[in-house]
Amino acid sequence: MTHPAHSNPSRLGALTLGALGVVYGDIGTSPLYAFKEAFSGPHGLAPTELNVLAALSAFFWALMLIISIKYVWIVLKFDNEGEGGVLALTALAHRITNKTSKWSLFVIGAGIFAAALFYGDAIITPAISVLSAVEGLSIATPQFEHMVVPITIGILTGLFFIQRHGTGRVGGLFGPVTIIWFFVLAVLGAVSIAQTPAVLQAINPMYAIHFAGEHPGAMFLLLSAVFLALTGGEALYADMGHFGAKAVRLAWYFLVCPALLINYFGQGALILRSAEAVQNPFYLLAPDWFLLPLVVLATAATVIASQATITGAFSMTLQASRLGYLPRVQLLHTSETMRGQIYIPSVNWLMFIAVIVLVISFGSSGALAAAYGIAVSGTMIITTILTAFVAFMLPGRARIGLLLALALFGVLELMFFSSNLTKLLHGGWLPLVFGAVIFLLLTTWKEGSRIIAMQRRKLDIPLKDFMSGPQPDVPHVEGTALYLTSDPTLVPSALFHNLKHYKVMHERMIFLNVVNEDVPRIDPAQRMQVTELAAGIYSVAVHFGFREEPDLTLALERAVDFGLEIEIMNTTFFVARSTVIDGPGGLPAWRCGLYAWMTRQSEGAASYFNLPPNRVVELGTHVLL
Repeated sequence: MTHPAHSNPSRLGALTLGALGVVYGDIGTSPLYAFKEAFSGPHGLAPTELNVLAALSAFFWALMLIISIKYVWIVLKFDNEGEGGVLALTALAHRITNKTSKWSLFVIGAGIFAAALFYGDAIITPAISVLSAVEGLSIATPQFEHMVVPITIGILTGLFFIQRHGTGRVGGLFGPVTIIWFFVLAVLGAVSIAQTPAVLQAINPMYAIHFAGEHPGAMFLLLSAVFLALTGGEALYADMGHFGAKAVRLAWYFLVCPALLINYFGQGALILRSAEAVQNPFYLLAPDWFLLPLVVLATAATVIASQATITGAFSMTLQASRLGYLPRVQLLHTSETMRGQIYIPSVNWLMFIAVIVLVISFGSSGALAAAYGIAVSGTMIITTILTAFVAFMLPGRARIGLLLALALFGVLELMFFSSNLTKLLHGGWLPLVFGAVIFLLLTTWKEGSRIIAMQRRKLDIPLKDFMSGPQPDVPHVEGTALYLTSDPTLVPSALFHNLKHYKVMHERMIFLNVVNEDVPRIDPAQRMQVTELAAGIYSVAVHFGFREEPDLTLALERAVDFGLEIEIMNTTFFVARSTVIDGPGGLPAWRCGLYAWMTRQSEGAASYFNLPPNRVVELGTHVLL
């Protein structure tokens, strides 16, 4: 990707600052709970010197291999015309397969499953992040311990309630606050390391290797704690489209990675000096006078991390809808100038309910850590597989070395996933169940839409037959009728219903097909194709990328460039509104009912395509599924 920031230093600086607040919110708050989990719980290590050095060595090399090399150096190169994330990668891989090969179903299935797992992770991140920050109150003032959960619920409630107002103003503070956060992480860690510099021995990978050889079972369990330090890795890739790969890399290599490692080593140094510090090594790094300010700063940082997760869920839902895996969703823009700032009410409130239930049910970050990791590690494995697939299929790359490196990362991630499976009965089932439900919704909508399209091809009249045969003997009225159609080769069912009910045809008819592409954005020159089928009858295709708003009113203004002038307020838009009923379509009755329910939740075509409501006529049709 060629990003404009590459040639504009001031722009690059602004993007790097923004990336700190959005991209690194999740992984940046991991020091609050990740290292502590290595020494807590039923399988926690004893805080001996060798165990601390072995754990630190594992943390260091996991961050180096999985984040610094795999994600920041390699995976960011595999963008879909500037966009990242598992769905964008899936669309890229699907396009490479030419959408017809035997690999196509595998690519789509893997991508949908990874997207579903993302939602499982998205509901845990706000809960565990804010809980871990507020728990610092119990360290500063033990009598506040019983207030941790209520305060956490209050903060999260406020966060979800402000989403509909937009986060543009607050977002301007994200970057500066995150810089302060990483600076504090580094200072606290550096002060502790200075007191116990021997902790730096853990950079030697032999500490982790020897520990694994002597205690393979303990190392296997340790990996689930180590993985907590990597859970924000997917965000690096998913949010690259907002800031560009170069800004994301600069922020990681020059600030985020050093600050995280210094803090982890500082926590290890503290435990070497005082084994009792394992109860909360992050907050015990701070001097007493700084403890309450640190709780406030940590809470702000976790709110930022939660905001990034919520925004990511909105973006993922939008992409899934545009790519045909979800019905049309109600979408609100919260900024007059930034098109990327969106709000999806249904996603917001479902996440809010799920997050609050998690906080009440688990009650502590330590308990939630047991549910964290399985979904993310599964998504990471799928990202590695899809990246390897794209690397293998694309010509002109140094594929052998790259594929070997990805194979190594895949093995490591399988080990992390296997280690996280030990948490299955302690809460790890929750994100998997949530992800399975999302996967069912995504695949049901895709399959139901495919079956309906197949039925329409059997029942509806081919457009070429309609055009070559005798035209209906009905009166023609003035004006333009525009029929939305999902298949440009068929006569829209709305036209037949119009003839049935009104028994007239307009003097000018336009059959319009909206094409959702596997690329994020469409070149304006390629936005529209216009074909004159006969005198007064036109076929129009309008293309949108999966990151674009399908604004037909704006797009149709360009029709004049093709000799077709469309006056929006003198045009009647005919839309078929389908009602799904159970039939011999191929889906089980329960799944048919689910598809019908999703259809009823779909946003109306008028608002979704930004059509003037007073110019839209909806005609109902029954569809057997």
